[in-house]
Amino acid sequence: MSGAKNHDYHILPPSAWPLVGSLTAGLMAMGGIMWMNAPVLGEYGAWVFYAGLAGVLFTFYSWWSDVIREAHSGDHTPVVQLHLRYGMILFIASEVMFFVGWFWAWFDYSLFPQPLEFLSAAENGGEALVENLIGKEGAEALVQWPPAGVEVLNAFELPLLNTLILLLSGTTVTWAHHSLLHGDRDGLIKGLWITILLGILFSFVQAYEYSVAPFPFGVTNYGSAFYMATGFHGFHVLIGTIFLMVCLGRAYAGHFTPKQHFGFEAAAWYWHFVDVVWLFLFAVVYVWGGWGAPVH
Repeated sequence: MSGAKNHDYHILPPSAWPLVGSLTAGLMAMGGIMWMNAPVLGEYGAWVFYAGLAGVLFTFYSWWSDVIREAHSGDHTPVVQLHLRYGMILFIASEVMFFVGWFWAWFDYSLFPQPLEFLSAAENGGEALVENLIGKEGAEALVQWPPAGVEVLNAFELPLLNTLILLLSGTTVTWAHHSLLHGDRDGLIKGLWITILLGILFSFVQAYEYSVAPFPFGVTNYGSAFYMATGFHGFHVLIGTIFLMVCLGRAYAGHFTPKQHFGFEAAAWYWHFVDVVWLFLFAVVYVWGGWGAPVH
């Protein structure tokens, strides 16, 4: 029959969401620029930014809702699911390279410290810190890592607690995955609930850690590299937690089956990626990076 589908590939129908997403993302970027330059570009930058953000979030919801409907209508054949997995693998690979940049910066600052690199900020007590360092130890104190006068967090207190929390969450999301594969919906839901609660607990512990950290952001390269690396990981934990919350709602709705559950599988892969990155952060930033420095 003319026009009949005789292959396993999914030919996407026309969709407005790529265009809507591009326009709203551009609006959000423009609002952010206006907001950061309020005296020059006006006082409405925040409104423009949040309007663009709302549009982006609406695009996310609508576009992914279409993907879920396509899955339920049978468009996600085994071939399509395989290609979706390839896409998720490439996305995680891009995220790996994102964190490689932060680790690169950390190793560059720590292995090859330069005196002027620690004099970059005058705010947040930067000048007082520099004067204190030069008055006590001289210029040589500025080329050690961590910088002289900087107290670091004890790696075996809150950071170790968060490491155990994430490792436990990795086991619970694996439990949920195996329950799904064996048709155990109750185990799937319980595993997701525990994983989500552990993710929220991790975020609260990290927020408290930041509140008691003895060094600010921006005064030294140690503080800047620390907060950028661990902060972006914390942001990924928040995204992963939301990802799992969506999967929990879909699990209650009965969307997943042992043979068709790519949405959950992608969330589980992402969560394991977040776990592995944290293990490297714990070892490199907290343990090795603070070795020999005074502990707060």
